[in-house]
Amino acid sequence: MDSRKAALTRRQFIGGISAASAMSTVAPGLVFSSHSARQPIIKPPRLNPGDTIGIIAPASTPFEASAIREGKEAMESLGFKVKLGKYVRKKYGYLAGIDKQRLKDLHDMFEDDAVRAIITIRGGYGSGRLLDKIDYNLIQRKPKILVGYSDISALHLGIHKMTNLVTFHGPVALSTFNEYSTNYFMKILTSSTAIGKIEEPPRDNPRQLSSGYEAIREGLASGPLIGGNLTMVTATLGTPFEIVTKGKIVFLEEVGEEPYDLDRMLTQLSLAGKLADAAGIVIDKCAKCGPAEYKPAFSNTLSIEEVIHDRLHDLKCPVLFGFSLGHVANKPTLPLGIMATLDTYSGTLSIDESAVS
Repeated sequence: MDSRKAALTRRQFIGGISAASAMSTVAPGLVFSSHSARQPIIKPPRLNPGDTIGIIAPASTPFEASAIREGKEAMESLGFKVKLGKYVRKKYGYLAGIDKQRLKDLHDMFEDDAVRAIITIRGGYGSGRLLDKIDYNLIQRKPKILVGYSDISALHLGIHKMTNLVTFHGPVALSTFNEYSTNYFMKILTSSTAIGKIEEPPRDNPRQLSSGYEAIREGLASGPLIGGNLTMVTATLGTPFEIVTKGKIVFLEEVGEEPYDLDRMLTQLSLAGKLADAAGIVIDKCAKCGPAEYKPAFSNTLSIEEVIHDRLHDLKCPVLFGFSLGHVANKPTLPLGIMATLDTYSGTLSIDESAVS
């Protein structure tokens, strides 16, 4: 799902390797950390000015054909050359071509030595259909940067789980490349040094005094970063591509869902043990989430904040709510598999090592 259709829920749109060990249970307010050695991660080569970025559509295609040109121009404006996937303009219902075509573009971009990074044109739906067909050996042989968010979370989770390649939860080609998002996109993909603390984005309301972050559980935690779109993270459960959260800093974002939808998905993650064994949890603003304006599911409902409190306040790890992550204009680019630190006292998330080689 991209920002242009953020108001659509996934239900409306479609009709409805082990890492560090977690700390033992401790009292809230103490420090959590991952001490066990990680499996070796693969950092892709960094981007340089003038490098070629491949644009593909592994999920849905843009609603307007002109949007592909806009995405290409956005990458060129950042100083990169662009190669479009052969099937990026294809349409098959809500998919950007049949699975075989979308998969071919993904494989071709990894195979092409001239392409130094791959960015998806948008999310939508369909990335998960490719997970059991991907040539993971190819990706391990020719690792490179892969960027996207929302439905692209399925690719991130699958590729990271099967190859240990660092991939990047960040803008799609049709995202808003404002100063904040561009800064993090460029810094994390072109620099071989740690970027440190993710700075607070500009506030929507100049009169707003507080950051909008809320510590559901206080604490300090460190561990490899993992996560993505809540719907897609939940969809991996019970599959070979199931998210591994033990000892990790887990970030989750969502858009356009009603409170009970968030409740259901967080409950499922909880029942699967994916919340209790995390080192720390970051929840984003959940853009445009709330009771439906037309025919809401329930006449009485909890608010989004009440759902987050209800589902997460009993955890033993630090939990921070209200970050700027997914379906918002100001979003950082976050590397999956890279060491990070969550500090609820200062309301900060820090990237503690370089994400590219």
